[in-house]
Amino acid sequence: MPAANHLIERLPPHERGRLLALCEPVQLALGEVLCEAGATTGHVYFPTGGFISLVAPVDPHVGLEVGMVGREGMLGTPLLLGLAASPVRALVQGAGSSWRVEATAFLRELAASEGLRAPLLRYVYVLMAQMVSAAGCLHYHPIGQRLARWLLMSQDRADGDRFHVTHEFLAYMLGVRRVGITLAAGELQRRGLIRYHRGELSVLDRGGLEAAACGCYRSDRLAYRLNLE
Repeated sequence: MPAANHLIERLPPHERGRLLALCEPVQLALGEVLCEAGATTGHVYFPTGGFISLVAPVDPHVGLEVGMVGREGMLGTPLLLGLAASPVRALVQGAGSSWRVEATAFLRELAASEGLRAPLLRYVYVLMAQMVSAAGCLHYHPIGQRLARWLLMSQDRADGDRFHVTHEFLAYMLGVRRVGITLAAGELQRRGLIRYHRGELSVLDRGGLEAAACGCYRSDRLAYRLNLE
């Protein structure tokens, strides 16, 4: 499996080789929980094909997506800050491949390499910016704009224009009732921006979907370009 993770690809060659030597390729299964909020981080993941939702716990039965990690980033950022526990639940949203490294080995390599530490810390800032954007988006923007943003973020991290997602899952991720998702998705479909049938969603008009999304999507992309590209 090639590196295919943007963070790893942007590392200096020596640091990239040393990190990949510690990694093993794994497959991420749809719906797999990689860590629970409050649990000790056992592994760091660098997705190369799949993508992961970061879900903040609200109560024992409800959560809210506050971030997303795909091939542009990594899961396990608390370790970069000297913390062992994760503040979020990490749920595989899109099945695919990933590099995985054991947390202890990752920390040893991190301590030995400034060339590894600096770019990964810049990613922490980008992820923080995404979470801040998500908080404002939840409070101020209507469901339709938030759904369009979520679909664009998912498409960016998927391997194509089609992916599997249910109304129930979308309602859980966006913190709204299922009927709200049904109405918003129906409107996007009537406008010819998406096609949705039995859990299979296809993006038909990327430009139209970007126009339908709130400005938070563009802010997220700008934060990434300014700090990591």
